Amino acid sequence: MGYENDALWRTHRHQFPVTGNLIYLNHAAVAPLAKPAADAMSWWIDDALRFGSNHYATWLDAYEQLRVSTASMIGAHHDEIAIVKNTSEGIAFVANGLDWKPGDRVIAFREEFPANYYPWQRLEARGVVVEWLSIDDPLEKLDKACKGARLLAISFVNYLSGRRMDLNAIGEICHRHGTFFFVDAIQGMGVYTIDVEKAHIDALSADGHKWMFGPEGCGVFYIRKSRMDGVDPVEFGWTNVARYADYSSRDMTLRPNAARYECGTLNTISIFGLNAAVRYINEVGVENIGQAVSARAKEIEIGVSAKGYEVMGVRTPETSSGIVTFRKEGIDSWKLVAELQTKGVITAPRQGWVRTSPHFYTSPEDMERFLAMLP
Repeated sequence: MGYENDALWRTHRHQFPVTGNLIYLNHAAVAPLAKPAADAMSWWIDDALRFGSNHYATWLDAYEQLRVSTASMIGAHHDEIAIVKNTSEGIAFVANGLDWKPGDRVIAFREEFPANYYPWQRLEARGVVVEWLSIDDPLEKLDKACKGARLLAISFVNYLSGRRMDLNAIGEICHRHGTFFFVDAIQGMGVYTIDVEKAHIDALSADGHKWMFGPEGCGVFYIRKSRMDGVDPVEFGWTNVARYADYSSRDMTLRPNAARYECGTLNTISIFGLNAAVRYINEVGVENIGQAVSARAKEIEIGVSAKGYEVMGVRTPETSSGIVTFRKEGIDSWKLVAELQTKGVITAPRQGWVRTSPHFYTSPEDMERFLAMLP
């Protein structure tokens, strides 16, 4: 089933101890930690336990390493990376930080996860006009809508159908019309290549706890250097300013980089974990991971279709992702997910469908056992 020349899962499966307990097909929700992430977090716990903050400089270095490793993953500069609590925080930075005027127009999409829907909808109360499109609309329709629009916000990969968007094509449209291009990258970052320069992305936000194997409560926010002065850091604390280390200073000049959006003490233990996870992904190679994930997803698509399940959406090599969502008439998705869980297979119920999301370390035996369990 496509594993003949795929040594990736064999080489890296030992980095995922979850495989000793479960067939884990739920990376689009909350992924298990990769061992490098868990090891890094364990180191920090031991350090804080035995030395307190004596090695604080090492902690600060981990912050910078995360910015550097994230920038390497998406083709950015480390000065354009801020550390955030979650994807929603990064979205809120843009939605609340731009100087909106009544009549400004935003392009958003009906199928979005609430995190990338509500913030734009709330702008309507401020006189902003939100034009709601579909992720299935042709690029020509997006092109027409972007004319005169101030911002377009879209997810790289849709959380439900798994549709992967052509960021380069959408970015070219936004760039040509002068439209701010925002991307919710949580369902694709670390699996499929993102180049913020080629895609003309102005800002991007992503949690680390899904496809990147990091802990919950820690994510990254990218913002193009030329856009920073136009997005006000509305969440403000002592570390937004350039002289934050001088406690007697009252100079409110902002930090010259994306760290101006970090308003206080950061989630250090999670940063250690996410930094290790991102560096690990970079070492394996995002392109290699993406090829393996797409192959596993294709196997699920073929396998469930053979058993009479309806697969959500039209899947092509260009638009599919690691998410495969399916259903069958007469089968309750919640009950099926619960039954699979009792057998050690982790999936997710979503709006009457079963959503699966394998990763590159998923083995052929995992796939065969899972598909055999389906009624």
